[in-house]
Amino acid sequence: MSNRTLTMIKPDAMKNGYAGAILDMIIRDGFRIVALKQLQLTPERAGEFYAVHKARPFFGELVEYMSRGPIIAAILEKENAVTDFRKLIGATDPVKADEGTIRKKYAASVAENAVHGSDSDENAKIEGDFFFSALERY
Repeated sequence: MSNRTLTMIKPDAMKNGYAGAILDMIIRDGFRIVALKQLQLTPERAGEFYAVHKARPFFGELVEYMSRGPIIAAILEKENAVTDFRKLIGATDPVKADEGTIRKKYAASVAENAVHGSDSDENAKIEGDFFFSALERY
């Protein structure tokens, strides 16, 4: 079990001005921010990040969505980080998300769901390495 996970505050949440409130929820839930940056993914980089979904029908829309505006990527640290962060963000569908979760508060839909959270310890490492070098982590 890892004590790190990756999140991205997605373009819809950035556009709607929710980044600060989302980061505040993350910190208040006991996560330490180990690495943080704001950037805009190119379609090529978004496609690389979501390559696992390449065969799915929503892949093109996902790549377009994730490259349409800036994001914030962050590595978060806390004991049981992946599981605890998945609980904090809530279900992908904000209608089904528990009260008090990030997606319940800030997601517009299944497609525009405000944040990404790694789904496993293995993917947390891969995703963290995608965005951050060793020199960018504290």
